[in-house]
Amino acid sequence: MNRFFVGIDVGTGSARAGVFDEAGTLLASAKRPITIWHEPGHVVEQSSRQIWQAVCDSVREAVASAGIQPSAVAGLGFDATCSLVVVTADGKPVTVSPSGDADRNIIVWMDHRAAGEAAEINCGQHEVLRYVGGRISPEMETPKLLWLKRNLPQSFVAAGHFFDLADYLTWRATGSLSRSACTVTCKWTYLAHENRWDGQYFRAIGLGELADEAFKRIGTDIVDPGTPLANGLTEEAAADLGLNPGTSVGAGLIDAHAGGIGTLGGEDAEGKADVRNRLAYIFGTSACSMASSDKPVFVDGVWGPYYSSMVPGLWLTEGGQSAAGAAIDHLVTMHPAHAEARAKAEADGLSLIAWLDREATNLYPDLTRVAELAGTVHVVPEFIGNRSPFADPDARAVIAGIGLDTDIPSLISLYIAGLCGIGYGLRQLLDKLSQNGIALGMIIASGGAAQSSLVRQILADTTNLPVTVAETEEPVLLGTAMLGATAAGRYGSLQEAMGAMSRLSTLYRPAGGQVREIHDHRYLAFGRLQEVERQIRSGRRTASS
Repeated sequence: MNRFFVGIDVGTGSARAGVFDEAGTLLASAKRPITIWHEPGHVVEQSSRQIWQAVCDSVREAVASAGIQPSAVAGLGFDATCSLVVVTADGKPVTVSPSGDADRNIIVWMDHRAAGEAAEINCGQHEVLRYVGGRISPEMETPKLLWLKRNLPQSFVAAGHFFDLADYLTWRATGSLSRSACTVTCKWTYLAHENRWDGQYFRAIGLGELADEAFKRIGTDIVDPGTPLANGLTEEAAADLGLNPGTSVGAGLIDAHAGGIGTLGGEDAEGKADVRNRLAYIFGTSACSMASSDKPVFVDGVWGPYYSSMVPGLWLTEGGQSAAGAAIDHLVTMHPAHAEARAKAEADGLSLIAWLDREATNLYPDLTRVAELAGTVHVVPEFIGNRSPFADPDARAVIAGIGLDTDIPSLISLYIAGLCGIGYGLRQLLDKLSQNGIALGMIIASGGAAQSSLVRQILADTTNLPVTVAETEEPVLLGTAMLGATAAGRYGSLQEAMGAMSRLSTLYRPAGGQVREIHDHRYLAFGRLQEVERQIRSGRRTASS
């Protein structure tokens, strides 16, 4: 009997489910939107109830579209954004919102309401901060918990559980309170290599009650991704999902890390698949860059090293940008021609970004030359800060070299300059990793914003590293399905599942020569613009003034 595995991905704007066979071939997928609330003060919230319903609807549709019986699904896995979910002990939502709406019980990863708390924590000499590049981010959970305690104390007291979203979903599915080493190590300061929380840290920052209660509200049983949880799906969850009770469920992953699992295991042209020589680059709303190593490597301004938080047994060093695809989306709407271009895109049945991508490709079919379209325009697309390598949440975007042009060609120029800026930000991270002993030979790209050949070639040329992609069109879902395959015992380890279910596709090589000279020049300008922005923010005069 053939066995199948379901991967469930909860991103910022949607929940998706995909059905895969044992070889990692996608049979069918489905998707549902999820509600997101934005409020002044960098407040971004969601509802766990609504997300669970979107997950269930997606799974039911995907399984039906795959044409298989629920009994053929042997295992499933969940990934999600690193968002904070607050519920009572029996699972009722607890508001995290100044609105008081109980249904708004998730502080989304990109919510920066806790920027002040993060800055305050960073003033302390806390040993655990060594494992987040020296500075904690407001995207992480302890600053958010501190904000909640100070600003909504009744909610903090009423909470029976504080979950990362992926762990909430596995709990909702199985009743297991086990947390994934991925979530709590990367976002909650759990020290997976020592199998402990640092109680001194929690007491020092003002969350001592969590330590006093032996961390029962944030997790006391921490397991590797893919570990089978409890007895599988509960009767209630199985009914919601349209699957059989007892179906195996693996401990989950953060969404970007699922993309890493889904791509890193494929063999190259020489039959090699050493994850330690590869950077997983997940280019979506945000961008995550993940490198694995045998030993811990401390890199200032870069998250980690995290033990067993992506590939069990290896250390993860993680960088990226808080806004990547979202930065490009925002950038092009700032141009006077965006409405005209959007109308043309809609007439062609395309998104604005897909239309700009097509137009740029038509102008330069030789994609190594497409950077010429940027002309004099330079973009540092740090609209909501620099996640790495500077760990500077207050950084802001810089756009230089624009004129009075209001036509579509100048919009295309801005678009290409923005993509180059994303690539140069990645190059800065790669340079920093190399300086600290992490040498990488290949970038494996995934995510919605990395689906075009133009984007992949720009990444190769801006970083001067070859870029490849997974054969599957849904690498994040595939990585999550591997959790289910591992939990079900189809593969003896997550690493084995990675090798068996993932394959690589087209390779994009950096052009070199004159193209490299162009990008070297633009990369230098990128760094100078960042420095000027920092000087302006600090009130210092620039060197030329």
